Amino acid sequence: MKDVNLKVRIAGVDFQNPVFTCSGTYGMGQEYGELIDLSKLGAVTTKGIADVAWEGNPAPRIWETPSGMLNCIGLQGTGVEVFCQRDLPFLREAGCGVIVNVCGHTNEEYLRVVDRLAEEEGIDLLEINISCPNVKAGGLSLGTDPKLVEEITKECKAHAGQPVMMKLTPNVTDIKEIARAAEAGGADAISLINTLTGMAIDIERQTFRLSNRTGGLSGPAIRPIAVRLVYEAAHAVQIPVVGMGGIASAEDAIEFMLAGARAVSIGSANFWDPQVTLDVIDGIRDYLVRHGIDDVNDLVGAVH
Repeated sequence: MKDVNLKVRIAGVDFQNPVFTCSGTYGMGQEYGELIDLSKLGAVTTKGIADVAWEGNPAPRIWETPSGMLNCIGLQGTGVEVFCQRDLPFLREAGCGVIVNVCGHTNEEYLRVVDRLAEEEGIDLLEINISCPNVKAGGLSLGTDPKLVEEITKECKAHAGQPVMMKLTPNVTDIKEIARAAEAGGADAISLINTLTGMAIDIERQTFRLSNRTGGLSGPAIRPIAVRLVYEAAHAVQIPVVGMGGIASAEDAIEFMLAGARAVSIGSANFWDPQVTLDVIDGIRDYLVRHGIDDVNDLVGAVH
């Protein structure tokens, strides 16, 4: 088979291919390490890491929908200290890129995690999840207000020991404005989309399907929306974009790259097919050969 280049560079970091995993769908990598060779992935993105352990929401917190799923896990996790001592050493040895997703309810909480991770080696990127409800902003999601986005980005950059990638929520009026705010704050890259807010109701019991009433909708159902938002964001900023939202095949991933994504992350599809990431990598390679393209980077933003 003809040799093609799958390497991509994001925020000055080289990844062996453009296929990553989505935060919250891959644990800390160890769970899937028993099923696939993680060294073949472009990067593993961790679950959200907070400054302390978060319990998450009570059950029920997952509901399957046509072509997708709703979840209200609530960013359950063990906190940054356990991550650094238990999970990061494993990821360092896995042979893939390492992206750490950071979450918090206040700027101070984010910065405590960023400060702690700055001390650690083996982390390629920090992905700052700005979809969390901000306590000091009256519960408003940081990612819905351009001023808050620029502020938290600037503060994270000032404290970070690694490049910073801001993860954007789709639950906004104008994604271009939010993307530009992240860029103005000094973001090295952006990733999108996070889940769309949805709801499901049990009509027989006349109650909500999820304990939190609402949850994040992910899966193939949201892909056309995600492609549109990635296209708009990629054409609004000069920094790299990592696209995600319903990717389940190489064709899906290529669609995101043609829209402007430098790399892609796969989420919900991992639940029903643990091999999907490897299949997507192989499928991208096959596509390049079939179309006579030597470099995967030539796909990025090729559709205008």
